[in-house]
Amino acid sequence: MGGGEVDPGGEWAALAGTSASFEEFEELAGPLIRGGPPPALGEPAIARAPMIVDTDIGGDPDDTVALVVAARLVPELRLVITSDEYGGERARFARYLLDLVGRTDVRVVEGSDLGNSRMWVIDGLCPAEVPRQGTDVVGAVSELCTATDGRIRWVGMGPLSNLAMLQTEQPELVSQLVVTQMGGAINYRDPTRAEHNFRVDPQAAIRMVPALEPWLPTFVLSDVTFNPAMEITKDSPLYRRWSRPDARPFERLFREHCDRWMAKYPGTMQHDALTLAAAMLWPGVRFVRERVVLDSSARMSQSDDGTEIVISVSADYTAFMAWLEKALG
Repeated sequence: MGGGEVDPGGEWAALAGTSASFEEFEELAGPLIRGGPPPALGEPAIARAPMIVDTDIGGDPDDTVALVVAARLVPELRLVITSDEYGGERARFARYLLDLVGRTDVRVVEGSDLGNSRMWVIDGLCPAEVPRQGTDVVGAVSELCTATDGRIRWVGMGPLSNLAMLQTEQPELVSQLVVTQMGGAINYRDPTRAEHNFRVDPQAAIRMVPALEPWLPTFVLSDVTFNPAMEITKDSPLYRRWSRPDARPFERLFREHCDRWMAKYPGTMQHDALTLAAAMLWPGVRFVRERVVLDSSARMSQSDDGTEIVISVSADYTAFMAWLEKALG
C-alpha cells in the first residue's frame, strides 16, 4: 500500500508469523493473535470468493465442526459435496446440519462412493424426513463456475476423488479452483502407509497432486494437523459447552457425534477446521513451497524432481483453538 497507508490485517499477519518464528516476540504477539485479525483493508479477492467444501462427513467429527464453522463464518459458502459416500447418508447428514444452522441456501450434492463403510459412526442421527440429495457433482460445480467471475475456493476435507472426477469429465472446471486440501504427510506417524485422505483413494491423490501444480495447490499436512493441542475430548471446554442443558440443536448433534466417535477413539483432532481456517486466510498456519512425489501407495516425500505445491509446516495451536471456540460460540 502506498502513501503511508497502514494495512492492519497485514501487520497482524506479519506479527503472527514473527511470533511463530521467534520466541522473543511471543509474549507481545500472543494476545493480539488470539484476539483475531483486525478488519482488513484491501482484503484479497479470494477471501470473498465462492466456496465449495468437499467432505467425508460422518466419521471423525472434525468434518462436522468444520462445516458448521464454514456455514457460520463464510457467507460465500455455496456448495457442499460429499466424498467417500455411504449410500447418500453423508450428503443427507450435511444437509441436516446446514439446515440446523440456518444455511438452507447452500446446495448439497452426493459425490464419489468408494465402497468404504469403516469411517461411519452416525447411523440414525439424521431424521428420516431429510431427503436424499442430488448426485450431479460436475453439473453443480459447472453451474457455480459459470455464475462466477474469477476463482472459486475448494476446501478438501476428504479424499481427492471428486477432484479427480472433475479432472476427467471437465478439466476446465479444475483450473478455476483455488484448492486447499487436508491431506498428505511428509513424516506420517505410520511410515508404512499414506495419510488417511490419500490412502482412502490413492489413485486420485497420485493423479491430482501433479495435475494441480499449475495452480499451486495448498496442502495442510497431517504432520501439522495431528497434534493433541487441537484435540477435542470430553474434558475440553467445547465439549462441555455442547453438553449443557441449554445447548443449541447443532451443539447437541456435535455432542452425540463426538460420543459415538469417542467410544472408539480418545478425541477428535481438528484437521479439517484448521484446513478451513487456512482457506479463509487465517494467518496462524505457516506454509512453504516444496517439491514432492507420491509413491504407488500415495505416500508423500520430498524430491527436487517432484511436483511443486504449498505445504503447511507449523501452526499456532493456542490461537487456533481460541479462533475455533469463538467461531462456534
